[in-house]
Amino acid sequence: MNNGNGEAFRLALTRRSALKGMMTLGAGVALGGAFGFPALAAEEAVRGGTLTMGLAGANTSDSLDPGLAWDDFMISLSYGGLRNNLIELDPDGNPVAELAESWESTADSKTWIFRIRKGVEFHNGKTLGVDDVIASINHHRGEKTTSLVKSIFSQIADVTADGTDAVKITLQSGNADLAVLLSDYHVAIMPANADGTVDWASGVGTGGYKLEKFEPGVSAAATRFANYWKSGRAHVDAVEVLAINDVTARQNALVTGQVKCINRVDLKTINLLKRQGKLRIDEVKGYQHATLPMIVDAKPFGDVNVRRALKYAIDRQKWVDMLLNGHGTVGNDHPIPASQKYFDASLEQRTYDSDKAKAYLKKAGMDSLKVDLSASEAAFATAVDAAVLFRETAAAAGIDINVVREPNDGYWSNVWAKKPFCTTYWTGRSTPDAVFSMIYARGASFGDTRWDNERFNTLLLEARPEKDEAKRKEMYGEMQRVLNEDGATIVPMFMNYVNAMAENVRTPERQNADLPLDGMKAIERWWIA
Repeated sequence: MNNGNGEAFRLALTRRSALKGMMTLGAGVALGGAFGFPALAAEEAVRGGTLTMGLAGANTSDSLDPGLAWDDFMISLSYGGLRNNLIELDPDGNPVAELAESWESTADSKTWIFRIRKGVEFHNGKTLGVDDVIASINHHRGEKTTSLVKSIFSQIADVTADGTDAVKITLQSGNADLAVLLSDYHVAIMPANADGTVDWASGVGTGGYKLEKFEPGVSAAATRFANYWKSGRAHVDAVEVLAINDVTARQNALVTGQVKCINRVDLKTINLLKRQGKLRIDEVKGYQHATLPMIVDAKPFGDVNVRRALKYAIDRQKWVDMLLNGHGTVGNDHPIPASQKYFDASLEQRTYDSDKAKAYLKKAGMDSLKVDLSASEAAFATAVDAAVLFRETAAAAGIDINVVREPNDGYWSNVWAKKPFCTTYWTGRSTPDAVFSMIYARGASFGDTRWDNERFNTLLLEARPEKDEAKRKEMYGEMQRVLNEDGATIVPMFMNYVNAMAENVRTPERQNADLPLDGMKAIERWWIA
């Protein structure tokens, strides 16, 4: 979703450092760089110009409500341009100060105090206050919330003011990762209304860019906010974001100069784009991965032996070689990438084995199997080709996969998490707790399989307050093994983020890799030379 050097100093409560005493001073007071990020050399970061982006991942149902942010277009606009969070992440995935200038926690990680940065102004002239922070967090809580991270923030018991310049968050049980979770792109800070709700509809935030125009699924425009509080960021004068979901149209827009950068390059055309001149490819090895979720209360996916048969019937290396042209790595049926420190390297890599697939079918009482697989390029660029390739390799195991090509429009509302077997993709999170809680845990906001494993759910709760790194790594390792063996999601491959841009568009030396487009902060961090 690259890593950096040059931090001069940070008095930091890292997300799992051992805390001593009842309260310990927290992270976030940062010198050098921009509030915890590596400093860009003054001669590199040039002010001025308009950054025009052509992005896939836009929908006519898009909303300025950050709690509903779903894909690259809206996440980049809201998280990278219009708004800030209490916390952001550095290129190594560590939490650093944004609107919270420092934070502290009790030894059990159950009670947290976040001290709010002074002198920060919203685009409408309102000064950031404790009430705005409380309302913004409560926006994701309660039975009536529509937030997509409701399942994560259900662990919050209470949010209250702690004096005039701090917010106290009390959890149901300890979570050493709370600071990291508050960096999530859904949890932007917005101005509070008098009734305790937030004003999300205006797009007003404290970010580097003030919204000028927004047409869902079409385009957005913003100009640099003159009173932006953060130095060394928001370099360009204006940003225009165009919704271009079709990859051919997107690349044509770049080649003809209609836009200056695009996401999700067609990997088969990388060399062609390089030959165009005055263009460059920007590739980051990150956390993004393709998945094939199986809804367990739809036959035959409730049978773990059927799920295992399908996992062995897919040739992961072929997917990486033929679909990604090598721009990625094989997956192992869980969402933790090899570059993440909690990755379980001892877990044997599952490989294609038609004989094992047949054996598991036999355990399920079947000699053969026929299933529909819904696929669309809305999921990822090669999803239809991937489904066809899966059909070919699965045939040797007696599995007949009927590829159902679904329309791109409406795929996320009509197919994903509704059809029993489909293609999708996920960006990553810097902590396993976030990705496990959002997708795989009981009651997960983004759950797309209805899988419910008691051991997995127990480990999730036990790992949250654990500050012993070795113990926590073992817990997360066991959770990866449970997903690998019992889970209802096939994770065939991790996909590099591949963007293309005009040669005068500049990026930091190290980009954030948890999310695409420099951790979805491209609007704030990139510039035009």
